[in-house]
Amino acid sequence: METKKASFWKSYRFPLLLIGSIIVGCVLGALLGEKSLVLKPFGEIFLNLMFTVVVPLVFTSVVTAVGSMVNLKRLGKILGYMLLVFVVTGLIAGILITGVVKIWPPAQNVSLELTTDGGFEEVSLAEAIVSGITVSDFPELLSRNNMLPLIIFSILFGVGLSMCGGQESPVGKFIANLNDIMMRLVKIIMYYAPIGLAAYFASLVGEFGPQLLEDYARAMIIYYPLCFLYLFIMFPLYAYFAGGREGVRRMWANIMPPAVTSFATGSSIATIPVNLESCEKIGVKRDVSEIVVPIGATMHMDGSVLSAILKISFLFGIFNMEFSGLGTYITALCVAVLSGVAMSGIPGGGLIGEMLIVSLYGFPAEAFPIIAMIGFLVDPPATMLNSSGDTIASMMVTRLIDGKDWIKSKLPS
Repeated sequence: METKKASFWKSYRFPLLLIGSIIVGCVLGALLGEKSLVLKPFGEIFLNLMFTVVVPLVFTSVVTAVGSMVNLKRLGKILGYMLLVFVVTGLIAGILITGVVKIWPPAQNVSLELTTDGGFEEVSLAEAIVSGITVSDFPELLSRNNMLPLIIFSILFGVGLSMCGGQESPVGKFIANLNDIMMRLVKIIMYYAPIGLAAYFASLVGEFGPQLLEDYARAMIIYYPLCFLYLFIMFPLYAYFAGGREGVRRMWANIMPPAVTSFATGSSIATIPVNLESCEKIGVKRDVSEIVVPIGATMHMDGSVLSAILKISFLFGIFNMEFSGLGTYITALCVAVLSGVAMSGIPGGGLIGEMLIVSLYGFPAEAFPIIAMIGFLVDPPATMLNSSGDTIASMMVTRLIDGKDWIKSKLPS
């Protein structure tokens, strides 16, 4: 029992520390009222530090991640179907929660002033796509306002690097080392995060009152039940695609250990051994599970897709914007899937995904800690879906590679 408590504390101590600092800030804001605005500069220091480091961090992290993955060319078929499954399930999760937040908007009580242009409402969809994924000159990539073009450039750069020696080349080694340095820098900045977030939320609650807290509670009431509904409804449907009724039966017999482990530890990586064991008991071939599960621990994030749409909708409500329109929905789905499939493979990908949301829609920098708080609050159920979904994904990839009769194979004794 003591070991489990220690493991829980080790996994969640920093998120709990951040949530605690935010609670302290909220209490200070409620007690001090508008006087708490004197603390706002301390919060803005944290925001500026994070936004300063994000461009080099994204570049080095994406290049390093792509450079290591494209070396697995002999496993192209498995990797191709795996990526297809990750994207399709991510899109399904995104579409589901888009419908939910349209019916029950998560933010209705607070209205902040939008000081910059938000979204792509004034341009055509074609123009939005072009300006959203490309820039006209290289120096424009070096701005947090062009995060998506930077990510696309970094992916292409990583592919080019792999063709010229990959991580063993001089440039590959340099970027890998630079990535290590940037991650250490982020870790240093995060030591200041409890102070910065406490100060920022003190000023926020002091200015807007407890209505903001009510919106957070509403967002959690939407998200937590939806995660469990996704687990109990969508996972069986995916398992049925993978293996019919027998696939559903085997899924229910083996899915709970990874689901409970990931919920308790808050770590998809820590759940890899449990997922591999569940896959073996289900009958998934090892050459599939031993690829899909480890990569899925950093790339298959349906829970993160759900939270990304929730964050986007929350910001639209906070800034008194209507979350509607085909262009808005498509952009939101692209950002959500990118956050769940691509950005989650990057250390600190959750925070970077939140920065991407803020930058792409033109929200002010102050929006970042607002949705970062949602990220901390939804982490346990999101991790549960992210991690246990890797077992389901392994079943689906096996179905696509070996055909529907794979489920008839003899189970290991």
